[in-house]
Amino acid sequence: MHKNLVITFTRNPELGKVKTRLAKTIGNISALAIYKKLLEHTENVLQQIDCDKAVYYSVKIRENDLWNPDIYQKHQQVGDHLGIRMSNAFKTGFDAGYTKIVIVGSDLYDLKPEHINNAFDALDNNDAVIGPAIDGGYYLLGMKQLHPAVFENKSWGTETVFEDTMKDLVKENVFLLEPLNDVDTYEDMSNNQTLKALIEHDKANK
Repeated sequence: MHKNLVITFTRNPELGKVKTRLAKTIGNISALAIYKKLLEHTENVLQQIDCDKAVYYSVKIRENDLWNPDIYQKHQQVGDHLGIRMSNAFKTGFDAGYTKIVIVGSDLYDLKPEHINNAFDALDNNDAVIGPAIDGGYYLLGMKQLHPAVFENKSWGTETVFEDTMKDLVKENVFLLEPLNDVDTYEDMSNNQTLKALIEHDKANK
């Protein structure tokens, strides 16, 4: 067992249930194709990290899917909202004996292995590390111990999450990674030809 754990949260990739804001512009079929591509990218990045890995499913654990059970611990998300679910995931990891835990989103085509490696390195000399998202949230959060306040009293999915989280950690040493763009709307992917090609492919096969 490694002492470092990286966690990602995923939604089960089902038509009409993922990337709903994006689907309003490009339709459910294309939105699902893009989310599957984002999951594949995330899995590829995580495979390159030398640490233990866990994937937390939104609805139910899938056995025969993208996430190899020989590589990834598989868990069910538990809690009424995102904050509680993340808090429970961190607590599970710390209770298991991990000393550094990083959680990362599964909808970032700009995510690279060095973002996660830099986060673990930053925790050597900092209490927490955050990767801000351009939309005002964050795409990565890392800690060496549970800070419950960061998971409470947030308007999840809004532009205030990063700012409010920093307020909760005002007494801690926090390392900031470079801001990245997560994909929630068509504008978020408008310059990404790989993702846009999936829309064109979808149109061609209707």
